[in-house]
Amino acid sequence: MATRVYLLSTSPWTSSRPLENSITNHNKIRLLSTSTFLPKIEKKSFRRLGVVGAAMTDLPRPTVLVTGAGGRTGQIVYRKLKERTDQYVARGLVRTEESKEKIGGADDVFVGDIRDAESIIPAIQGIDALIILTSAVPKMKPGFDPSKGGRPEFYFEDGAYPEQVDWIGQKNQIDAAKSVGVKQIVLVGSMGGTNPNHPLNSLGNGNILIWKRKAEQYLADSGIPYTIVRAGGLQDKDGGIRELLVGKDDELLQTETRTIARADVAEVCIQALQFEESKFKAFDLASKPEGTGTPTKDFKALFSQISTRF
Repeated sequence: MATRVYLLSTSPWTSSRPLENSITNHNKIRLLSTSTFLPKIEKKSFRRLGVVGAAMTDLPRPTVLVTGAGGRTGQIVYRKLKERTDQYVARGLVRTEESKEKIGGADDVFVGDIRDAESIIPAIQGIDALIILTSAVPKMKPGFDPSKGGRPEFYFEDGAYPEQVDWIGQKNQIDAAKSVGVKQIVLVGSMGGTNPNHPLNSLGNGNILIWKRKAEQYLADSGIPYTIVRAGGLQDKDGGIRELLVGKDDELLQTETRTIARADVAEVCIQALQFEESKFKAFDLASKPEGTGTPTKDFKALFSQISTRF
């Protein structure tokens, strides 16, 4: 006679419906969590308790989509997710076939344009979480000679202004994710958004921080559990070796700790998926210089420091 063993996972990514696994037995056993003790049963009831352990490891892993996976920070997030196959099913979204090949060309990398809502639907279907790392990128106008002094001038390509990428493109992603019932969105933005006159807004007359802030507000108002990470100046350095700092309202910009390694931003994005303490929160992120402070390992404690919802 087949018996059903009910496994109710504490994972935030699994359905509230029990997972049913059949084993040969004459009793029905209800396992409420990994810490629940099994009732005393005869050896003949089932020969190996290992079947229960196996069932627990078969719980579905969340599928996480990283958009902007071809960018410098996006690549790191995508790679980290791919390395944690016991925890996640990774997906990436890039804009071109060239970018797809650059990050390995795997079948889990989708090609789409976030400005075209229809084109990103295949990547969004079936995901549990979304990490948004898309951003408009200004280009330097040719002819700048640093030896002559002055400052370089920047521009955005037609169709790739912050309004189109950081506002419309991110709105499209949020709407698509909401339509498939995504459980959490992590959005990476930038510090400086409280100041309309921030120098970044003048690059190419794009007002990039203003449009990023508009998308952040849209996410906060969406009803989807969210984590908004406003990173400081991004550095191409190793991660995991600095003490991370969280703040609000650009307060960190008034200090000497205004930068952060891309690898640390990537790790915070993934760790945000693990803890309830990260949800419905927005924060600035920077780090102490290498060699000062204690490298951050307890991310639950880090997220618990944050109280700001926007």
